Amino acid sequence: MRRLLITNAHLINEGEIRDADVLIQGERIEKIADSIRVPDNADVIEAAGRYLMPGMIDDQVHFREPGLTEKGDIGSESAAAVAGGVTSFMDMPNVSPQTTTREALAAKYQAANGRARANYAFYLGATNRNIEEIRALRVGEACGIKVFMGASTGDMLVDDSHALELIFAGAPIIIVTHCEHSPTIRDNEARAKAEFGADVPMSEHPKIRSATACLASSSLAVDLARRHGARLHVLHLTTALEMGLFSRTSRHEKNITAEACVHHLWFDESRYGDLGTRIKCNPAIKTAKDREALIAAVNDGRIDIIATDHAPHTAVEKKRSYFKAPAGLPLVQHALQILIDLAKGGQIGLDTIVDRTSHAVADIFGIVDRGYVREGYFADLVLIDTDKPYTVEASNLLYKCHWSPFEGHTFSSSIDTTIVNGTVVFRDGELTGDVAGQRLEFNRGR
Repeated sequence: MRRLLITNAHLINEGEIRDADVLIQGERIEKIADSIRVPDNADVIEAAGRYLMPGMIDDQVHFREPGLTEKGDIGSESAAAVAGGVTSFMDMPNVSPQTTTREALAAKYQAANGRARANYAFYLGATNRNIEEIRALRVGEACGIKVFMGASTGDMLVDDSHALELIFAGAPIIIVTHCEHSPTIRDNEARAKAEFGADVPMSEHPKIRSATACLASSSLAVDLARRHGARLHVLHLTTALEMGLFSRTSRHEKNITAEACVHHLWFDESRYGDLGTRIKCNPAIKTAKDREALIAAVNDGRIDIIATDHAPHTAVEKKRSYFKAPAGLPLVQHALQILIDLAKGGQIGLDTIVDRTSHAVADIFGIVDRGYVREGYFADLVLIDTDKPYTVEASNLLYKCHWSPFEGHTFSSSIDTTIVNGTVVFRDGELTGDVAGQRLEFNRGR
């Protein structure tokens, strides 16, 4: 069985940073110590003081397969993910056909087998009419149940109050929600059209997809979860108003958890002027004060998880006018670099980054033997060089859509090495060619 030794690393794990060596045997971590003698026939990675941490587990991506593969697919987007230090992903159901049956769910797992460079899991999508499919789910069959409680891409809006009651009462596993209030959005769209005609400027997006629209929907989700005792995870929060819904209590003591995404922690509405539809997403990027409130909530525990909501569209689609340009942007290749730069700016701690991108995801979703650097756990690791700047260019993008809102931007750090299940899949700026992703296992139900 192959062995790999990582020496002289600054290990960030479980709330501390320390110098350590990590020995991997096969797919799992065999030993962690201050110093480990090089075993016979072991490969060695000399970390030379670079930061070693568990790979990011991204609980919200749209890899677009099946049916929308002109935008991205499991192979292309998982390649970009491992280049960004993302070692596991959970993919959303708004594809074609939509993943709203257990049969469609099984087909996605089959499609990922042998093609995903990172570990993978898939959500079952909720509709107004598939409560029996939801009730039939078993732990491990899906990573969660996705409920679109507001207008988004596709037609998966769950807007029937009786259906929502049934979903929250009968869900056997965690529910994750996209929360925006569609009637409020439609009223705001009508107002914008009356004022601007067909040529609505991008600066109106956070007013159309307003804080009020977000709060109305997220408040409903929290109320449903409390009344039915359901486990709820509210995705991609964007407003200061919503932070009052969530507790600073340890995630181990609460059933309702919250997420923020890297683009909402990085951008604010001032960037619509130069980036336009390239940062159009739902929910919308909002004010600088909202961004600051999200960062504060990450730091005090109200925000439990940081994700990407990676959502590629073609460059041609994104050049369309406001109402015709789709919402979403590609992010998995640069998410950790965004967070490292926030850390260097004093906005978030390195240990908090690791907790919110790895530890918390494993705990909240019940992922088996991942999310921590522990002996016996799977070796899903990323080595980051915080002293090597990295400039995003078209030539180094691995997304199938082949664009990024960060093109021309220089991050202060680089992803040096990514390891998935003990296999080096990315090193020194290049994919190694190994496809090592495995299906994630889960052990937590309702």
